[in-house]
Amino acid sequence: MPTVSIITITYNAERFLERTIQSIVTQEATDYEYIVVDGASKDGTLPIIKRYERSITQWVSEPDKGLYDAMNKGLHRATGEYVWFMNAGDELYDAQTLSNLLARIRNSQADVYYSDALFVRDDGGQHSGAAVGLRSEVTPHALPKKLTWQDMSMGMKVCHQAFVARRSIAPDYSVNNLSADLDWEINCLKAAQKIEFLPFVLCKYLVGGLSVQQHRQSLLDRFTVLVSHFGLLPTLLNHGRIVWRALVYRARQTR
Repeated sequence: MPTVSIITITYNAERFLERTIQSIVTQEATDYEYIVVDGASKDGTLPIIKRYERSITQWVSEPDKGLYDAMNKGLHRATGEYVWFMNAGDELYDAQTLSNLLARIRNSQADVYYSDALFVRDDGGQHSGAAVGLRSEVTPHALPKKLTWQDMSMGMKVCHQAFVARRSIAPDYSVNNLSADLDWEINCLKAAQKIEFLPFVLCKYLVGGLSVQQHRQSLLDRFTVLVSHFGLLPTLLNHGRIVWRALVYRARQTR
């Protein structure tokens, strides 16, 4: 059984998939399996997957019901002790990232590991885009060093690609909610006995995912998730704080 299952979800992502695969197959560590779940892409995605077939533990290309249905397929195929999603366009931070993570796992055996993420822009090519900055610095989302599920009351504190969970505590994703990743992280944190902050960056995150493309619905779905975990009144109050925090953050950025 590998220590880590790295899972990539892709659909019509020929421009970006190779950068993701390259960031994984060039890792110095080898104690991992790599799973690619494609939603029956109609562009050049499949030829890229086949080009790297020897470095991919298993892959599938078939229609699905959307991103989170595909992520559930990846979860169900995983055999590793931990699961880590690195979707098309995202990358492991550098060639030592997996080695650094595995060293921490051997030493501490936490249930959840998390870190910051470097945001990068879409440059339309197969190589990393220009860096925007660390998520904790370019967004209002400060990253706590001692994370609990209650820290998620105002939204997603940790980028999903910078969140590694023990497979035994990882539930399926809700397939009809654009904020299912937030719900998944909260459920993992609720089930975790030990949560550890990593003092190194885990990933490069490609800005502009599904929740950005469907922003209004994503916000409504986020509200639904937060109500389910924190209750209606606290969530309403926290959304007022979210608006105020955003206004303060923008004011500071324009100074």
